[in-house]
Order: sequence, then C-alpha cells, then structure tokens
Amino acid sequence: MLEIVVRTESGERHVRVSAEELAGLVRRVGGDGDRFLVVHRIPDVPDVFAQVWHEAGGGYTLEHRDGAADRHFQVVVDGSGAVVEVLTGWARQGSEWRSGLVWSRLDMGPACEVPPLALDEDERLELEKRVREVLVGGYAGRAELAELAEEYLVTADRRPVSREQAEALVDRMWMERVAEQTAWQGETGPERLTRVFTVLREAGIIARENFTCCHSCGQSEIGEEGGTDARGFVYFHSQSTDAAASGHGLMLHYGGFDNSPETTAAIGQEVVAALEAAGLQTRWDRDPGQAITVTPLEWRRRLVG
Repeated sequence: MLEIVVRTESGERHVRVSAEELAGLVRRVGGDGDRFLVVHRIPDVPDVFAQVWHEAGGGYTLEHRDGAADRHFQVVVDGSGAVVEVLTGWARQGSEWRSGLVWSRLDMGPACEVPPLALDEDERLELEKRVREVLVGGYAGRAELAELAEEYLVTADRRPVSREQAEALVDRMWMERVAEQTAWQGETGPERLTRVFTVLREAGIIARENFTCCHSCGQSEIGEEGGTDARGFVYFHSQSTDAAASGHGLMLHYGGFDNSPETTAAIGQEVVAALEAAGLQTRWDRDPGQAITVTPLEWRRRLVG
C-alpha cells in the first residue's frame, strides 16, 4: 500500500491505497464534481502535496508543492498514464518521478506574515494543552486542529485567534509530534487496537474508533453504522480517546441490538478475546453493565492527516 491520503473533489478520503487504486482514482477524474484530487503523504507535512485537475476533453494539470509556496510546480500532460506514473513515484518518494517532464514554477505571490498570538501566558498554555490533547489522540487532521485552535477561546465579544494564527500554531505542534513518532518502533498499542477492530468487523460486529463525542451520542448512533446482519457493536468515543491519550486506559462500550444482558455479555467476551489475542490487556468483570477497559495502554497513534 502507498503511504498516502487521497482526497477527491466530491469529499471522498482514501487512506493507504494501492498503486492500482490510485490509478483508478486518477483515471476517473474529469467528470462533473470529480475534476481534481489532492494527495498527501503519511504523515501529512505542511506545504507538501501533489494534485491533479482535469476536465473531460482537456489535458491534465499536475502540480506539486515541496515545502513552501515558492516551491510550487506545475506541468500539463495529455493522458492519465503520465499522471499515474508521477503520483505513484511521488508517493514512493523515489528519485525519478520528476524526470521526463518540463515543470514550471508557479508564482503564488508573497507569503503572508502571521502576527504572533496576543494571548496572556495562561491562555496560551490552555490553548496549547487542548490542541495537544486532540493532536496526541491522533484522529484529527491539521485542518480539524486548526478549527479547534481558532474557536477554542472564542467568547461572545472576542475572537483572539485568527485562522492563520491557528494554522501556524497547529503546524508547529504537528511537526513536533511527527518528530516524536520517528523514535517509535514496531506496532503501537493503538495500531493493535485498529487491527482488532478490523477483525471484529469482519466477524460481524460494528467496531468504531473515536466514534461520536460521548457515551450518550454513541449509544444513540451506533445502530446506524452497520447493516441488519450486524451481531453487535463495540466503540469508544472522543472523550475516551482523550483519557487514553492522557494515560488513563481506554474504555470500550459494547453490546447487542436486542437489549438483552446475555447478548451484551457474549459480545463483551468476544471483544476481550480479540483484544487479548492481539496482546492487549483488559480489565472487565464480565458484567454486561460495565465498560471494558484496555489497560495499561501507551497511546502512541501515528499521525495521518
């Protein structure tokens, strides 16, 4: 699989696609509402991306940015084959993908200077603490984090953080986290958890990570996540993600759709067995009224973007 995220004009988000899947996405570009796609590497790095624009009957406008607005390049090619070759090479970070094409640098205009945050020390620390909590959780991208940073300190008569300031703050903290994760070795706890949830989904259990904001919303919405053949569910919500990222273990909510304690307990036992098979420790007394806690759990979820 290619370590990339592909976003389409229609709002689709494809994570870690194969070369064949990437080629299929490129070849379909051109129709109404599906005229471009943007590709980021994993983890997303500010000002590093590739993109393509195409309308039926015309050529393909292919662009890439290499770390700053003054390193934004463009080329127009006739067919999708050249686009697929370039994007696949770019995704693999090879050395040959730029060759054979005449790239021109686009003038994106002067970079805008972002004024420093006009916050007192307590406000700055509070804002950075909240952004880091969600950042360490690992499910939010840079755009979501920037929206959080922009809105977090807003009051009825004050908006102390502009969008540009929020983006600059998030980009700095994001890159600090990217640097931290370069030292991580092997499969992390959250990655094992994702693997377990995949196994459970394949076994007919709806399994959702970072699902909704709280337990009440999760319980009311989880039934809409699967088909009528689902045997049960397991999920954790964003408040549980925050707690796990703070070192308090991860609470999982589970159950069946017939509201019987017996079904809920059976789903709970299946979830615990899958977790322990993946090397994750749990705390649960088999009471269907109690959540399953995955603990100890070092929360090291690698960023995607």
